[in-house]
Parts: sequence; C-alpha cells; structure tokens
Amino acid sequence: MRQERAPLSRHLRVRQDRGHTVLEFLGEIDIAAAEEIVPYLDAATAPPAPRIVIDLSPVEFFDASGLRLLYRARSRVLARDGHLSLVCVHPPTLRVLRVVGLARLLPPLPTLDDALRRPGTPAR
Repeated sequence: MRQERAPLSRHLRVRQDRGHTVLEFLGEIDIAAAEEIVPYLDAATAPPAPRIVIDLSPVEFFDASGLRLLYRARSRVLARDGHLSLVCVHPPTLRVLRVVGLARLLPPLPTLDDALRRPGTPAR
C-alpha cells in the first residue's frame, strides 16, 4: 500500500511503497538541498537490509552534491546488505550519471513502478 506524505523539505518526499522506502528528490539538488536531505537519507538507510528507491523523476537540476548523496546512499545500503534502485529519466542528469560511472554501479530505471516491481538488486 502506498503512503503519500508531504515533502519533508522543499527537496525531499519520503514514503513507503511495496516494502521499499522511496526517497523522492524534488526540484534543484544542489549543496543547500543536499544538506537538507542527508539526515533523512541517513535515517532511511540506517536499518539492516534497507530497501531503498531514490526517485529523481521530479529533479530539474542535479550537481555534484546530488552525486555525493547517491554515493552516500549506495555505500550505506551496501554496508547493511540492502537493496538500492534509482529512477531517472532527466537527460542532463542521466548524462552526468554516465560520465562519472555511477550509471554502471546503479543503473537508472525509467519509472518508479519498474523499481518497485523488482525484488531488489544489491547495490554493488
């Protein structure tokens, strides 16, 4: 069952959906947004074997601070034997993910439904 929640900040909405914690990044993900998001990202990735989906669909701008958030999430999920999926269709963001090699480590999926249908892949 999907639980919709109001954004925790201007840049993040968190909800539970099909056994996953969905972190939906909103708007412009820059250094200020990252500072707001980190505590929630850390809380979501703290339990053992977390099942996390980071949804970048609503993102309009994504800089190195956003990349650091993704690497942080990946590292924390790996350390706890969890699963992490990424949803992204924004062409400039996809290009950045490919250039830095993150797309190989965390292949972006085209829809949230695709990410939630998968049983979960290890965040290798």
